[in-house]
Amino acid sequence: MMIEKEKLKIKAKLFRGFADPTRLAILECIRDGEKTVTEIAQETGQSQSNVSNHLGCLLECSLVKNRRDGKNIQYSIRNAKVKALLEESDTVISEVYKEIFECTRYEE
Repeated sequence: MMIEKEKLKIKAKLFRGFADPTRLAILECIRDGEKTVTEIAQETGQSQSNVSNHLGCLLECSLVKNRRDGKNIQYSIRNAKVKALLEESDTVISEVYKEIFECTRYEE
C-alpha cells in the first residue's frame, strides 16, 4: 500500500511547527496555560519580536490560539492533543535519549 503523499505533506507541516527550537520553546512555555508575549519572551530568553513572529506561525498553523484580555493577548495551546503530543514526546525521549543525543544526522 502506497502512502498518500498529500497526507505526508500535511504531517510534515505539523512536525515543522515542533522542529524549530524557538517554536518548540514557546509550545513548552504555554503547555500548562496561557501567557502573554512578554511572559513567553522572558521564559524563553527570546526577544518579543522574535516570539511574536513565531507565534504568528504557530497561530497560522493552528497549534496555538489567542484571546484578548484587556490590553493584553493571552496565548495557549489550541488543542489538547497538541499538549498530549508534547507530553508523549517526553516519554519517547526518556526511552531513547542516548540514541537521539548521539545522532549526527540532525545536527543544528
